[in-house]
Amino acid sequence: MDNIYIRKANYYETDQMGIVHHSNHIRYFEEARLYFMHSIGCDAAEMEQAGIIIPNVDAYAKYEKPIRFSDEVRITVRLEKFNGATMRYTYTAVLAGGEIAAEGFTTHCFVGRDFKPMTLKRKFPDYYAKLKKAAEETAAQP
Repeated sequence: MDNIYIRKANYYETDQMGIVHHSNHIRYFEEARLYFMHSIGCDAAEMEQAGIIIPNVDAYAKYEKPIRFSDEVRITVRLEKFNGATMRYTYTAVLAGGEIAAEGFTTHCFVGRDFKPMTLKRKFPDYYAKLKKAAEETAAQP
């Protein structure tokens, strides 16, 4: 399952060179992931209230073209891997002209409020089923 998150680059996100600072790409990816999770019924705020914390354990971005102030960016987010204990998302940020601005991934795990690792399958089967379905739909796409 693909999901597209659209946003415009803000002036405050740019650096002295007039382009979006590289650290903001990871923030864009996070915005896209949270949007995606919400769209499949796994709202991160609701999951946290239920006692599920989702730390980021890995993040990577490769920069292809600069994003400038006011550029519209379409970020495709895909749940590439999910096993109930961890999940990995991939991202492609595309400029309005169709050029890829950046690609990357993030990996996350699930922990309780005590920060001990957990698997969703036993404690939260509803969330597990929704994320599993989204990962299966992604795997089925070309």
